[in-house]
This record gives sequence, C-alpha cells and structure tokens, in this order.
Amino acid sequence: MLYTEMITTGAIIHGQRERFLAHDVSEQPLALQLGGSDPEELAKCALLGEQAGYNEINLNIGCPSDRVQNGRFGACLMAEPKLVAEGIAAMRAEVSIPVTVKTRLGIDSLDSYDFLVKFIEQVAHAGCDLFILHARKAWLQGLSPKENRDIPPLDYARVYQVKQDFPQLHIDINGGIQTLEQTQQHLNKVDGVMIGRAIYHNPYLLAQVDSQLYGDNHAVLSRHDVIRKMLPYIEQRMSEGCPLKSITRHLLGIFQGQPGARAWRRHLSENAHIEGADLTVLEQALILVPEPRALVE
Repeated sequence: MLYTEMITTGAIIHGQRERFLAHDVSEQPLALQLGGSDPEELAKCALLGEQAGYNEINLNIGCPSDRVQNGRFGACLMAEPKLVAEGIAAMRAEVSIPVTVKTRLGIDSLDSYDFLVKFIEQVAHAGCDLFILHARKAWLQGLSPKENRDIPPLDYARVYQVKQDFPQLHIDINGGIQTLEQTQQHLNKVDGVMIGRAIYHNPYLLAQVDSQLYGDNHAVLSRHDVIRKMLPYIEQRMSEGCPLKSITRHLLGIFQGQPGARAWRRHLSENAHIEGADLTVLEQALILVPEPRALVE
C-alpha cells in the first residue's frame, strides 16, 4: 500500500485540486493522506479523494512542523482527541473507503501510555479501526521536523502493547525500520509495517518483499529492468508537462550500494535539469552502471 505525502485540506479546497489529487493507476492501492482539523473540510476532501480513485483516506496526526501547528493539524491534534474523533466521523459519513489515522505515541509532556490509550479509544469509537503508529513521541517545541524523525527514542514495545490491548484494531508500526528482516520481526507483534525513508533512499529494498513476506516467488526484475520499465511512464508524464528532473530525483537511490551508483547519481543530477532534457539522459546514465552478466543473459 502506497501513501501520498500529507496534503492539506486547504490546498485541495482552495488550490490546484486536480494537481494535488492526480496519480497513476500503477500506484494503486494508494492512500490519500490529509492534513487538517475542520471536520467539514476533511469530509469534503475525503469525498474528493474517493471520487479521484484513492483506496483509503489517512489523517496525519504525526507531522510536528511549525507550519502544521499554526494550521492546527498534524501532531498537535493529539492534544485534541475529541476534534480528531469528529473529523474521523465526518469523513466516514461521506466515503465508503477506509478512514485511518497515522499518529505519534505522544507529544511534549503528553506522552504517557495512559494518554495514548485514551486517544486511541476516543478515535476508535468514532469509527477508525486502523492506526499507523510512528513509534516515537514528537517534541512540538525545541526540535525541527527533521530532528523529530531521529532524536526522540523509538519505543516499539509501546506499539506492541497497544496491539495487545486493542486486539480488535489493525495496528501498523512505523519508524526506524531499515530491512525486511526487521519487518518480519515486527509482523510477529503487529498487523502491518510502514517504511518511509529506507525505501525512498533504497527503493530496490522492495524487490524481495513478495518472496520474503508473501511467499510469492515470481521472477524479480533487475534494477536496470526496473528503469527500462519506467521509461514509457516517464515519457507520458513529460508529454503532460512534467519536467524530467521532477521524476529522476526520486530514482537516484535505485542503485544504492552497487558499482556505478555514484556515476548514475552524478549524471542525472548534472543533466536532468537542463532545458530540453529527455529520456536520453536516463539511457546514458544507465550505461554508466555495469549490468550483472547473469541478468543480461
């Protein structure tokens, strides 16, 4: 399951709605992650998301940035479980797809297990039965969003305890998970695992998910073949006005740890932004990375 970045209700309602909700069918199943606190606005955006083809609406209660706090959404909403519950209920009344929550374990001094339990109880009572728990608290004052991703210590045991205390809920764990081996260990305790930065920096980590986690042993594409299969998609997006650099910047990590990875990154970084850059840039970059002989044959 793929999740979008957090998109604010204001951006969808007052901004370029089509651009914010646009996605490709190949990305599905896909969840739309919303940032907001007004139940009426959340309900409106949830309906627009469902109509746009999203498979789930996810409310972000984990982002700790100043901008988010000033807008009264994100992690600061942990202090307002009643308002969160009202938002969940409003969205559920408008859509038939699942409405879920991604949250921290606590904020500032509101970080006891009892506080977390009461928050989950109130939100679950409003109809949310899937929680993605980032296994850290958030400091709304004193730490930047980047620091909040690393400095507050991970507390996986607390997430495990939530699952034990709420067996009827679907509990996913998030935060600091780097490998499929770690993922498998967590799945012995919770229902699902969300991985963010590790996959972004090394997307080929997902190549073995089907075989290791789902028992599906179909042939795995090589990194080179993954890029080749991306070319028609990239060509289509460019024909719609999307610049090459907007796509290639997300492909920089595909060869992480492989011979030629640095040359790949350098060629894309130096050439994809040039006016008139086309698929030739990618094809040239691909040549710079040695292709494993066994996969070529």
